Amino acid sequence: MWMTRVKDRGPRLSYLSSGDWVALRQQQRKGKSRWKMVAFGKKLRETQIQEWQGYYINYKFLKKKVNRYAHQIEVGDVDRPSILRDFSRLLDCQIEKIVLFLLEQQGVLARRLFILGEQRDALLEQQEDGSKASELQEAYRGVGRDLLRLLFFIEMNAIGLRKILKKFDKRFGYKFMDYYVKTRADHPYSQLRQVFKHVGFGAVVGTISRNLSVLKDHQGSYVSIYDQPTLSHPDPIIDSINVAVHRLSNSTTFLHYVGKHALIMQEELPTPSEEGDDAEHRYHFMSLMLNLANTFLYMVNTYIIVPTADHYSLSLGAAATVCGVVIGSMAVAQVFSSVYFSAWSNRSYLKPLLFSSIVLLMGNTLYALAYDLNSLSILLIGRLFCGLGSARAINRRYISDCVPLKLRMQASAGFVTASALGMACGPALACLFQTDFRIYRITFNEDTLPGWFMALAWLVYLLWLWICFREPPPVPTEKTSSHGAKSGFLAIANDAVENGGTQPLLLNSKAKSDDGDEDEQEDNGDDELDKTQKPVTSIVSAYKLLTPSVKVQLLVYFMLKYAMEILLAESSVVTEYYFIWSTNTVAIFLACLGLTVLPVNIIVGSYISNIFEERQVLLASEIMVCVGILLSFQIMIPYSVPQYVGSALITFVSAEVLEGVNLSLLSRVMSSRLSRGTYNGGLLSTEAGTLARVIADGTITLSGYLGEHWLLNATLLPTLFICIASITATCFTYNSLY
Repeated sequence: MWMTRVKDRGPRLSYLSSGDWVALRQQQRKGKSRWKMVAFGKKLRETQIQEWQGYYINYKFLKKKVNRYAHQIEVGDVDRPSILRDFSRLLDCQIEKIVLFLLEQQGVLARRLFILGEQRDALLEQQEDGSKASELQEAYRGVGRDLLRLLFFIEMNAIGLRKILKKFDKRFGYKFMDYYVKTRADHPYSQLRQVFKHVGFGAVVGTISRNLSVLKDHQGSYVSIYDQPTLSHPDPIIDSINVAVHRLSNSTTFLHYVGKHALIMQEELPTPSEEGDDAEHRYHFMSLMLNLANTFLYMVNTYIIVPTADHYSLSLGAAATVCGVVIGSMAVAQVFSSVYFSAWSNRSYLKPLLFSSIVLLMGNTLYALAYDLNSLSILLIGRLFCGLGSARAINRRYISDCVPLKLRMQASAGFVTASALGMACGPALACLFQTDFRIYRITFNEDTLPGWFMALAWLVYLLWLWICFREPPPVPTEKTSSHGAKSGFLAIANDAVENGGTQPLLLNSKAKSDDGDEDEQEDNGDDELDKTQKPVTSIVSAYKLLTPSVKVQLLVYFMLKYAMEILLAESSVVTEYYFIWSTNTVAIFLACLGLTVLPVNIIVGSYISNIFEERQVLLASEIMVCVGILLSFQIMIPYSVPQYVGSALITFVSAEVLEGVNLSLLSRVMSSRLSRGTYNGGLLSTEAGTLARVIADGTITLSGYLGEHWLLNATLLPTLFICIASITATCFTYNSLY
């Protein structure tokens, strides 16, 4: 490997050749480099770069200090304020050591790039052959690999710092982490932020990227990466660096932001070795398109009846507010279908998708026939069948298992986009069904046509699925599925979440026994690794892994889905009562709300999320949802169209923004064991959202007994209460989202 070295540049860097780097990543993907949280100190020492040993966080020393503080409190030698001051000083010194070394190494890399720049200029002037240019390109890649090693160094220190803060809180019952993050992270001279967020490597990455692009065609015309942005990533090493920098700096793009809505976790760092990803041989483009088509059709199926559900209920002799039960019955069945479809996907993808299509075909047929049978029961059974056919768990799981890592974010974004388009197209299609005729005693009108149309759509989809879908080959049992694989420091990061409890354990005998055995556990931690890495096998086991941060994020997700369902499901009843809107007007209004999803995501994903922290956007969005709810109440003055439309727009858009950052944070704080298996994080979030819809639709129907003039305020009161509760809970866990 050709390499340029710089003299007198401080601590020397150890370089990995391309082959060594690929071998290391392959070893990590296969699970040979395994981690356990109790063995973090040992693993930190084993993975340290020898020349940099003195610059890592001294985790073992800090852990001993925590144990010593515990003993001192027990014997009464020191008070708690003194411990807080002393431990804060120790952490400040550790962080300062890391940051100053980081700045020094940035200078080393900059110096190397400066010398390589001189060699590049000489090469371009001499117009030599391509072999010299190839050597220079490899030298730039060498700098990129060392930059990745430096990012790994930062990540290991960030994990160690986060773990020792959680250990301190767990041992003493303090909220020391809240205090420390609040006082250090928001300071204008914050060194903590340098470790966790902004690492300042953009200029280095730009230099490497630009020069690799120049050297790729050094004899031809010069094309700048600034003029042609597509040239900014000419080498896989640049993609790897950008992923690592984005993780640390909280920077994102529209594609990544939208993809996070799917809660499909991106757990591995892309490297040149990813070309051998296990999912590569399981990937089939047409099967992926069929999977996304299923997502789109199901969302159309969900919202196509919203503008006409109240009128359909009245035609069958029920109250208009029974539309809440009609709409919500689909969500009731989805609570159960999500579980068995998630379990079924462990064995097959084609069979559950075929079953889903058949059940949805039957459900929509029953929904349409209920009019001529004059049976509300048939109507509800049809909607229950539609819910039993919900295959969203399959849709998520297929992307996780069968799409290569390099395409997984695009597929996740496609999943979210298909859902958003389906949500907008459903009400829009209802506008086209304003007709009334009969064929052989079967009525086709605005109430029944949504059912007949969706039945036909699922029949066509069923045939397309049967002909074109390719069942992916099974994953060998000795290998971990792509969405469950852990590599290097990412495994530690997820395990830190899993084992970083916050409940107080102030010096009871069990705590003392655990700490006394901790060093021994560090030496034998790998023996129990397989147990800690296995997916959970029940809802109860999954619940036990939920930390306070995860529970709060699930509450936030419940709140936003509840608020959106109240807004959408009662829109036809509310607008007809106050404004005498026709079905067409309601459908156009709902379609316009749905069409705001993608533009809002573009703005947030491309701009807002790169300016503010996700936790800041989260809290601001919750407050805006609360504002929208407050503006929706009808108090004293006559209710007007501008008030309703304006408040609905604020609530809906704010909830959409909230969903993106909420699921992004949820994927980051979720336990590693919840990223795979039947009872995974995607299933938990789906269940939380579905339960919110069920309760919201039930609230609409129950509120209808008070009369339509009370419906609006009666449904908004619980929505406001849940929103305030989620804002309060977010404030209590705000600093744990850092």
